[in-house]
Amino acid sequence: MATADRRGVRGGGASRVGGAVRSVGRALHFPVTGTARGIRKATHAHGAGESGLGKLIELHAVNGAGDVMITVALASTVFFSVPTDEARGRVALYLAITMAPFTVLAPVIGPLLDRLPHGRRAAMAGAMLARALLALVISGAVASGSLELYPAALGVLVASKAYGVVRSAVVPRLLPPRFSLVKANSRVTLAGLLATGVAAPVAAGLHRAGDPWPLYGAFVIFVAGTVLSFSLPPKVDSAKGEDVALLAADEQHLHGPYRKKEQVKRPGLRTVGPAVTHALGANASLRCLSGFLIFFLAFLLREHPLTGESAAVSLGIVGVAAGVGNALGTAVGAWLRSRAPEIIIVTAVAVVLGTTIVAALFFGAFLVACLAAVAGFGQALAKLALDALIQRDVPELVRTSAFARSETLLQMAWVFGGAVGIVLPLNGTVGLLIGAAFVAAGWLSTVKGLLASARHGGRARPRVA
Repeated sequence: MATADRRGVRGGGASRVGGAVRSVGRALHFPVTGTARGIRKATHAHGAGESGLGKLIELHAVNGAGDVMITVALASTVFFSVPTDEARGRVALYLAITMAPFTVLAPVIGPLLDRLPHGRRAAMAGAMLARALLALVISGAVASGSLELYPAALGVLVASKAYGVVRSAVVPRLLPPRFSLVKANSRVTLAGLLATGVAAPVAAGLHRAGDPWPLYGAFVIFVAGTVLSFSLPPKVDSAKGEDVALLAADEQHLHGPYRKKEQVKRPGLRTVGPAVTHALGANASLRCLSGFLIFFLAFLLREHPLTGESAAVSLGIVGVAAGVGNALGTAVGAWLRSRAPEIIIVTAVAVVLGTTIVAALFFGAFLVACLAAVAGFGQALAKLALDALIQRDVPELVRTSAFARSETLLQMAWVFGGAVGIVLPLNGTVGLLIGAAFVAAGWLSTVKGLLASARHGGRARPRVA
């Protein structure tokens, strides 16, 4: 009897110890599983889980986290390791070598993917896998000092831009019922920004362990993104019932073979309307300014850091300001929804133009940071207004193509602005005045058309096939 009691005591003790261990395990496990469940609940809300939009939101978050890992690795190891003039020359050379083919081929990417089985999912997975492999190449080049680093780094940029084009075409195919494109795109964009904000300090911590470690982290993240790309619904690849959009206001603005084939294929049904073309021009000027500021300020702040700060801290301040501005612009755009998109675009571009001119004339640390924030805010807000116009004015059968082609044009504007930013002399006032000229050209050429569209009630004439 005593033996049985002792066994009971030992059994009860073991049970209590086991229960305590399980409780500790659950407590340690909960922050991870609880956070994962919370993220999944947020990304899959309002029907986004059933439509597949939730998976795209998560994929874009992975994309943002991987990109910032590579950015931190390059900024902290490569960008400051060679003289400024040498770095500018190499970046300019490889920008031309790698981005020129992308710019030439970009107009045919959308139609080509529509004709490939599993085209868009495979394209997104390919962009992820390419960056995973290039991250390993860069890690080896960082250790050895090899010149492979520069083409690999620009290859990452190309893959990132290609992903952006394909992602823009995918969003309309994954909309839940009664879900606007503006709301969907704002959710996707915010997910990418939040992931970037979380991953940046992690990348900085990995860098302290060694130069290649953020690149190893990027490899793991992009491999996960490759797998996640194929988890998107099969309808992402389906182009059934869709046609190719023509970025022209109407039939009178068509050129080349499309005008001649008007009676056969009725290309007027595939044009996007004057409001969309003007909005696209205004957005292109802001995207051009974005590319310009990234490259111009990167080299300018390296040579002339903000007052009292190092070059790395100066770039970090400007980068954070741009990210915060972008996030605020996305949040405000989602709140405004599709209210008067023409007025939103005209106002956003005017504010960015005014801020750029002020920052150029009174060049200083505070104004540079303000410009980065305002430019990010204006770009995000104007892009969501463009999305609203495409949803409003473009027929559904060409809407997906319109998104892909408009994003392609915006990416090309970014490349052009970046190329100009690389070759300019490092004079803050002169550089920002040139940036203001880009914005002014886009604003002045589109403001009249956008205001006319707003005055006429903001509705295109219904077009049916």
